[in-house]
Amino acid sequence: MASIKPIITRFSLIFNYKATMVVSLFSARNAFFISLCLFAALYRPVLSKPAKFADDFRITWSDTHITQIDGGRAIQLKLDPSSGCGFASKKQYLFGRVSMKIKLIPGDSAGTVAAFYMNSDTDSVRDELDFEFLGNRSGQPYTVQTNVFAHGKGDREQRVNLWFDPSRDFHEYAISWNHLRIVFYVDNVPIRVYKNNEARKVPYPRFQPMGVYSTLWEADDWATRGGIEQINWSEAPFYAYYKDFDIEGCSVPGPAGCPANPKNWWEGSAYHHQLTPVEARSYRWVRVNHMIYDYCTDKSRFPVPPPECSAGI
Repeated sequence: MASIKPIITRFSLIFNYKATMVVSLFSARNAFFISLCLFAALYRPVLSKPAKFADDFRITWSDTHITQIDGGRAIQLKLDPSSGCGFASKKQYLFGRVSMKIKLIPGDSAGTVAAFYMNSDTDSVRDELDFEFLGNRSGQPYTVQTNVFAHGKGDREQRVNLWFDPSRDFHEYAISWNHLRIVFYVDNVPIRVYKNNEARKVPYPRFQPMGVYSTLWEADDWATRGGIEQINWSEAPFYAYYKDFDIEGCSVPGPAGCPANPKNWWEGSAYHHQLTPVEARSYRWVRVNHMIYDYCTDKSRFPVPPPECSAGI
């Protein structure tokens, strides 16, 4: 496990130079946001070196559709009419941070879903933390859906249109999970915060370890515009790419005292008791400009908003 090591060397020079360059290329609003991203990246904790795929993961579904590339440091997932595919971590974890860099399906990807998630691999009392990347028609934005299941209760979907094309290059997607909250990150920008509201009798996943999973599959009955846009198999095969696999957490089985240790870096007050001011501003920027669905405001499903919806960040 890594200790938190904020990167502060040469921050002033680097940040001021890059922010100036950004302002000259983009509108004031976009320049402001990208400057926030630079700030967040520079102060991000230094974690362990990303692993090769086989170090921490195994293929769980259709090994003919997953190919290791770049000496095992990256993989290619394939979806065609015969099958999708999937992989999972070799261990389960109770609290920590997991991240991957993913390059999604380009072009007409309607009806496809690439998922990156944590799951307790249990039935009625399932805990799960989801990233689901919903395919699109060419020229439309990619949508990422997040969801939280706790003690078997889900139905907490939020959707955000990504502010970049995730099929042109790799971008980092991360889930941070501790006793107090869960944060979903895209390139170190928080897009969702789910707080521990057990005091309000809201379930929170803190008892069951979870494995790390990813799948590429067909879901044209719901994935794109509620199933209106069907998968175009003439565009198959569809490919997604993954690299820089990084898991920091308490493995189960493992040292018994690890999950409750307040000295774990992901539990530290300087890291994850609350968003930093910069993270909070970028989080609000995403929600104001790119959020397209929030279960908290869906009165057709929840005439009375669930209690966690008023908790804030």
